[in-house]
Order: sequence, then C-alpha cells, then structure tokens
Amino acid sequence: MNTSFDLNRCPLIVIWETTQACDLACCHCRACAQAKRSPLELSTLEAEKLIHDVADLNPPIFILTGGDPLKRSDIFYLVRRAVAHGLHPAMTPSATPLLTREAIAELKKAHLSRMAVSLDGSAPALHDAFRGVDGSYARTLEAIHWANEFGLPIQVNTSISKRNIHDLENMANLLKQFKLVLWSAFFLVPTGRAQMADLLSADEVEQAFATLYRFSKTLPFKVKTTEAQHYRRYIIQQRMQGKAKGTIAISGHGWEKAVPGLLPINDGKGFVFVSHTGEVCPSGFLPVSAGNVRTESLTEIYRNSPLLMGLRNTSNLQGKCGACEFKEICGGSRARAYAVSGNMFAEDPCCNYIPKKLVREPQQLEADNNFSESGDLLIPSN
Repeated sequence: MNTSFDLNRCPLIVIWETTQACDLACCHCRACAQAKRSPLELSTLEAEKLIHDVADLNPPIFILTGGDPLKRSDIFYLVRRAVAHGLHPAMTPSATPLLTREAIAELKKAHLSRMAVSLDGSAPALHDAFRGVDGSYARTLEAIHWANEFGLPIQVNTSISKRNIHDLENMANLLKQFKLVLWSAFFLVPTGRAQMADLLSADEVEQAFATLYRFSKTLPFKVKTTEAQHYRRYIIQQRMQGKAKGTIAISGHGWEKAVPGLLPINDGKGFVFVSHTGEVCPSGFLPVSAGNVRTESLTEIYRNSPLLMGLRNTSNLQGKCGACEFKEICGGSRARAYAVSGNMFAEDPCCNYIPKKLVREPQQLEADNNFSESGDLLIPSN
C-alpha cells in the first residue's frame, strides 16, 4: 500500500457489522452476540444504501462481519451488490452449521474477495473453549479445506490472550499445512465478554511480537496484527538493529524509509466500523458513536466527525504514547486505552516501550498523566 494514502479522506478498512446474531458464545466476543437477530438491524434497503456510501469512499478493504453474517438471509445478495458497486468485499462467518460447503460455494460464486475464519487454538479443546461450542474447531478446519477447494482466498484470525499465548508455536505448525493468504493475530481488548484477567502484560505482548516476527520470516503466508499498533514499532526496531547505535529518529514520516509501505492505521484513523444499527465507531472495540448512517453519509462522518478527527490528531495522545517518537506510525491501541482507563487518548497499557524522551525526562510522564485526567480533546483546524 502506498504510504501517500490519505487516511484523513478515506479509510483503508471499512467494517460493517451485518448482525449481532451468532450461534457461538465466544468468551472474548466484543459484541456479546446473541442467537437471534435484532429488529433494529439495518434492513436490506438500508444495507444497500450503506454499500453505496462505502463505494463513494472506495476503501481498499470492505469487511462484512458480525455476529455471524450468515444469519442474514440476504447476505449473498448484499455481497453481490457490493461487488456490483466496485468494492472487494470480504467476510468473517462463524464456524457453525450455517457455514456449509454449499454456503462457501455460493460466496465464491458471488465473487467474495476473501473469507476469514477464527482459529484460537491448535487443538479442539483449546479452540472450542474459546468459542463456547463443541465442534467449532472441526468446522473451522472443514471451512478452510472447502475454501481451498473452491479457490476462495482465506485468512485465519487468532485472538491472543493469556488463554492461548503458550500455543503460538503449535498454531504456526498447524496453519502452515493450509493454503492461506494471511494469519491475523488479534490482541485482546477487554470489552464485551472479554475479561481483564485474560489481558496479556506488556512484557508478554513484546514476547509475542518476537514470536510473530520470527514466524513472518518463514511462514508461507503473511502475518499481521490487529489492535497491536506497537508491532509496527517493533518491526522498525528490528529493521534498524544493524544501523548505528543511539537514539532512533522517527520524526514526521521518517519511518517510511525503515519499513516501506507501512501505514499508521488506528481506531478511527484509516479504520472505521459501522454497527448493525448503523452507528459509526472508530472500531468495533471502541464503541463510541461518531454518527449514524441512517441520518448522515459515511463519507461525511468519517471526514468531519469531531471524534474521528480527534483520534487522527496525534497531539491528543497522552502518557507514554504522547511522548513517544513512534507515535506517528503507532499511536497505541485507542480501543485498549479506552477499555482499561475510560480515556481513549491514554497510553496503551500493553506496551512496554519507554520513549527516548521519557528516558531523558522522566518527570514528563507524570505531567502528561496529570493532563490526561482533564480529558481535553484537540480538534485539528482545516
């Protein structure tokens, strides 16, 4: 992806929560999904309007998520409508009896660009405990095989927490047996059903980064992270290890030279989420509304919402994140900061990096934390 992509004008990723209905009971579900669909969901007609709005923004990635999108009877039609509007829709169905070989064949026929399934453990007991339903592991592997059979590109999403951090090596050995395009590691945000007790420590996250970075060198598919913005900082540090020792200068967009193609995506910054009722949020893990597509266009909300503009302004970052030399490429998880502290501009509690500025000026951290209590929001002028 070109680093000149303007994240203030267009998100890289639009995610639409098609429904909160799902037949699983995942222990970390941000949506607290239920078995039945809500009568407040966007109707088929409203969904078509949303797809038109998304097409106006023309994001490179458009994801239909849930809940379980297959709980909507119109989902195949909506995929076709997205394709007809020039979008490249992807989908994250749940591994339930609805995810049949026939359903995957229909998604391929509708020209779905990619399917993503969740796999949170290398063995049935571990994964099924995550998902709350026995047999989910077996269905997930079946879905991967069927997607491979039909030539439908497939990625695997893994939620990483204290429950499965020990299993990463086994997961890598399992996944390399399949034809995948991507393995995405989702680092826990304690919202919805997710519990603080499952949150990794900052040191554990750093150890996981080292493991994933090692995997990225050898696995036959790409490895990325979600809600681990500081993995970019880790990558830059690894790429620069062979250079002269001393303070790393990452001012402005200097990180482009260290890691070409890296984009500073964050909650509300190149990433936007539309809920099943049309609420537009910075992400599904940061459930604060910036507007509703039932009353405003998605383009207007994304470009001009004070909430989203504030999140895109790194001057608002507080604590370590505000002082960090990597803040323009990282910025820390705004969702995790909000979930843990109630302040979306606070420092990411799962980062162990100490900014160079604070090594020299440790008193600055206390001053920044005192400032963060005011909750002031800086809005950039146009």
